[in-house]
Amino acid sequence: MSSHPYQVDLHRAGFALDALQGELTGSGLRAPDPAPFVHALRQALFPHFRTGQATTAELLAQLHDAAHQLAAQALGTPQTWPDHLIDALPTIAAQLYADAAFTLAQDPAAHSLDEVITTYPGYAAIVIHRVASAIHLLNVPLIPRLLAELAHAQTGIDIHPGATIASPFCIDHGTGVVIGQTAVVGKNVVLYQGVTLGALRISKAVAGTKRHPTIQDDVVIYANATVLGGNTVIGARSVIGGNTWITRSVPPDSTVLRKPDLPIPTNAGDEYTI
Repeated sequence: MSSHPYQVDLHRAGFALDALQGELTGSGLRAPDPAPFVHALRQALFPHFRTGQATTAELLAQLHDAAHQLAAQALGTPQTWPDHLIDALPTIAAQLYADAAFTLAQDPAAHSLDEVITTYPGYAAIVIHRVASAIHLLNVPLIPRLLAELAHAQTGIDIHPGATIASPFCIDHGTGVVIGQTAVVGKNVVLYQGVTLGALRISKAVAGTKRHPTIQDDVVIYANATVLGGNTVIGARSVIGGNTWITRSVPPDSTVLRKPDLPIPTNAGDEYTI
C-alpha cells in the first residue's frame, strides 16, 4: 500500500469493490492476454515471423506450451484442446495458405504472398478466426472469444468464432467488417470494408437459432453492404453493391445495386446540389 496520505478510506472502497466483484467471478474464468499464444501461432505457421533457428517441430512445441499456459490462466483446469489444435494445425494451415493465394489473386494492389501474409489486416483476422473457430468447435469457453477480440482490436474486423467460413476467403481492406455467430460463408467469397453479416432481431429469445445470413460460393460483397437474417441466402456468384441493405434472399447470379440518391452527371459542366 502506498504511503501517500490519501483523503479517502481505501480499505472501505476496496471492501466494497471486492463485494461487487465477487458476483462477477463465480465461474472462476479469467481473461489473460492471448497475444503470446497468437505470436507463437504465427511463428509456427509462417516463416515470416520467425526470428531464430528453431525447427517447425520446436515451434509447435512452443505453441503447445503457450496454449496450455493460456488455458491455465483463463480456465484454471487442465485442458485437452491444445493437443487437438496441434493435430488440426496442418489442415488449418492449408486453408490459410489458400486464403493468402486467393487474396493475392483478387487484389490488384497485392504484389506477393509475403505482402498478404505480413501486412494485410483482413488476412490477419482470418488467421486468428480459423484457429479460434477450431477451438470453439471443441466447446472451449472464453478462449475463442479472447482470440476474436484480439483480432478485432488489432484489425477492426469482428468475426465471431462460431461463424462458419469456407476456404478460400478474402477480406479486402476490412475495417468495420462484422460477421455474426451463425453466419455461413462459402468458398471464393470476397468481402470489402464495412460489410455486416448480421441478425435481424437482437434478443436473448433467439439465442441458439440461426440468426445470421448464408453467403454461397463465389459471392462478392462491396463496401458497407449490410446483409441480415438467418433465413437470408445470397446465391452463388452474386455481386452485392456497396451501401445496400438486404433482408431477404437473393437468387444465384444476381447483381444488387443501391439506387443513387442523386443523378450522376453525364455531361461536362453538369452540377447537382446536395
